[in-house]
Amino acid sequence: MAVEFKDYYKTLGVDRKADGKTIKSAFRRLARKYHPDVAKGKDSTDRFKEINEAYEVLSDPEKRQRYDTLGPDWQRYAQAGPGARPGAGGPGGFHVEYGDAGDFSDFFRTIFGDLGARMGGRGGRGGIEDLFGRETRGGRMRGQDVQGHVEISLEDAFTGARKSLNLQSDEPCATCQGAGNVKGKPCATCGGTGWQRATRTVDVKIPAGVKTGQRVRVGGEGGGAAGARGDLYLAVTVSSHPLFERKGDDLHLELPITAPEAALGASVEVPTLRGKVSMKVPPGTSSGRTFRLPGYGTPRLKGGGAGDELVRVKIVMPSDLQATEQDLYAKLKAARADNPRAYLG
Repeated sequence: MAVEFKDYYKTLGVDRKADGKTIKSAFRRLARKYHPDVAKGKDSTDRFKEINEAYEVLSDPEKRQRYDTLGPDWQRYAQAGPGARPGAGGPGGFHVEYGDAGDFSDFFRTIFGDLGARMGGRGGRGGIEDLFGRETRGGRMRGQDVQGHVEISLEDAFTGARKSLNLQSDEPCATCQGAGNVKGKPCATCGGTGWQRATRTVDVKIPAGVKTGQRVRVGGEGGGAAGARGDLYLAVTVSSHPLFERKGDDLHLELPITAPEAALGASVEVPTLRGKVSMKVPPGTSSGRTFRLPGYGTPRLKGGGAGDELVRVKIVMPSDLQATEQDLYAKLKAARADNPRAYLG
């Protein structure tokens, strides 16, 4: 499938001559606007990914220079120029089979897939900025860092979870150890490429309290290389819940109560992610009043503790009042006949 050229300058809304400070400012403004914790919906999530991808390139001088040099002609260069790779993913290519596969576009992978080989000599770990590249670590060639996607339930985000992911990647050939030849002749096993397609299962620990838009690092589970594997980075999406709405570390819940419970007060059962708890509704409670259950929100990733659960009560009237109930409401209305709306305040 052909991959369209992406105008990263247009994505961030900056001029092609914009300096680093302008690019960073534009990224922060757009990231705040489209962050999944703020903006809802798939369109906003996709937009947030595009903004991150554009910033990954334009904030790095070397990647930006390569992007500016290639321009819309990038695909022809990728097919014929230095670093061209055989196969759909190329040596060290990676595919995550869990929900939506991959987080960064094929365009990003194709242009910058071999950039890290030239960046490895800088020393240090490299990290996210060297994503999809390679680096040397103690003189050993390091495999590619890879980013994928994982979707979890709100319950998993609350308690933490372990997920098994099936990963397909190009690994160094077991026969020629990635050299592509055996005793001067092309390796028959890999056809001289030095790589073989392989599938493996990776066990991933998802920490309690993780939010949509955050990433989980799995050390040593990225792309293969002759020396050491790169790391796997999983962008997390926490799926919506039928009862709870998450805002930061707090959980929001709308709880139906009856008119008598609101008028006379009651002890009602409230669902939480720890199980049901009892909550007192004082007499004279109005619909829309919010009660706080401290510590019943999601765990905090940093600093310990947890958020709160905020319970907003909603008075629900039955649609099939019996004759006796209608008589009681008629008497209640008559009791305030002199000022029927006085209870509204």
